[in-house]
Amino acid sequence: MVASMNTHTLTSDNGRHSGRIQKLWKGLAPLLQALSGQGEEENEDAHGSVAKAGLGAIFSFGVRVASAFLAFLMSVLMARWLGAHDFGIYTYVWVMVNVVGTLAMIGLAMSAVRFLNEYMTHNRPDLARGYLRFGRLVSLGVGSLFAAAAIAILWYVPEIIEDDFRLPLIIGMLSLPAFALTDFHDGTGRARSWLGLAIVPPYVLRPLIILLLVGLGLIFLDKHDAVLAAAALTIATWIVAIVQYALQERRFRAELGPARPVMRRSEWLRVSFPLLLLDSFNLLMMNIDILLLKMFVTPDQLGIYFAAARVIAFVAFVHFAVVAVAMPRFATAYARRDIATAAKLLRMFRLWTLAPSVLGTGILLLMGPFILGMFGQEFVAAMPVMIVLAGGYLANALTGPSEALLAVSGKQVFIAWLSGITAALNVALNLGLIPMYGPLGAAIATSCSFAFQAAMLWWASNRLVRNGYDEAPAAEAGKAEAKAR
Repeated sequence: MVASMNTHTLTSDNGRHSGRIQKLWKGLAPLLQALSGQGEEENEDAHGSVAKAGLGAIFSFGVRVASAFLAFLMSVLMARWLGAHDFGIYTYVWVMVNVVGTLAMIGLAMSAVRFLNEYMTHNRPDLARGYLRFGRLVSLGVGSLFAAAAIAILWYVPEIIEDDFRLPLIIGMLSLPAFALTDFHDGTGRARSWLGLAIVPPYVLRPLIILLLVGLGLIFLDKHDAVLAAAALTIATWIVAIVQYALQERRFRAELGPARPVMRRSEWLRVSFPLLLLDSFNLLMMNIDILLLKMFVTPDQLGIYFAAARVIAFVAFVHFAVVAVAMPRFATAYARRDIATAAKLLRMFRLWTLAPSVLGTGILLLMGPFILGMFGQEFVAAMPVMIVLAGGYLANALTGPSEALLAVSGKQVFIAWLSGITAALNVALNLGLIPMYGPLGAAIATSCSFAFQAAMLWWASNRLVRNGYDEAPAAEAGKAEAKAR
């Protein structure tokens, strides 16, 4: 095996360069171990774990960038196929499915990263199997309840929305159980560092299937409306949910064996509900500027702001990729109550987040006029908006995956409160600045809110790694539980 090769056989013929070659091999071996699937089993392979984490971050980042370009291409094609009117209806349906479907998980996708790693670390496949069953049932059940409630309202209170939106929305709501299940499996895949099974199905496979189905509808049914697009969305979401479930269940069976599920519903819900609030506040943070701008500015100004915001948002993919790799490692450190490792990981992942984000921001701002010009020459006027929003994203990059560390270390209530305060601050600043400065005011409000949240996360995560975890060592808790049984 490459990883076990004796470095002395490489240097016996040249003693003068032996130290240099050994040093070079010491640096390359972990990367080779990571590529060959080794390196995380034993403590002495810590460098292999870091290299593998880096490859995971690169993979996650690549998938997110690819999905962003795919989403851009999808938007262009759907707009051309459906026309502006029906494309607008489809976009509204998709936003509603995304928001309501995310809330249907009640935070279980985020808490999966903590609980599954904890149970696997302490050899409790029964609890891991119980968590999987509970999360899947809740996702499908709550998603079904939300879908039924939404369809009933749309059916029996038709005046609540325009006629053109009603049927596409009803069709789209049928996808809610599958969307929630997919989001839950996104979390379980991240928990086990199965990034391919976590992010490829929702971010790559689903949009490809939607495009395929809409294209087939155009060819064989000669339909080009929002009803067709909503039907494609629902079918694609169910296909992806089933495929992802089957692939992950196969991996979990091999990992957990024939373990009988053990339930701790109250504990899981107690941890997950604050994360549900976090999801809600994050959804508000992501959409409030667009929602409030619509009240004060003309549609063309709204479109220009939207284009600038989405272009500079590419910087956030670095943060997303690093968090996807960092969360399970933070969770494992927490399960072992190894605060020293958590501190080292936090420093490393902050660097991983900041350096590429600074580089990416510089490139996007330099190319900003050209990129915005692709939308239309009038969009170049949004450069000041891009510059201001870039400041908020860089503040977020500076703090790195601090929120992920806190979320899996028993501080979910704190981050839920912080997210709520930040969302409220964002609303207040938007309402105060948009009437005076228009889209630029929305950008200032958003960036200031991001900077405030980043500063608080920086302080809280540094305090955590300085003072240590609050709970007793997990090993002692495990011994006490074993004696009780």
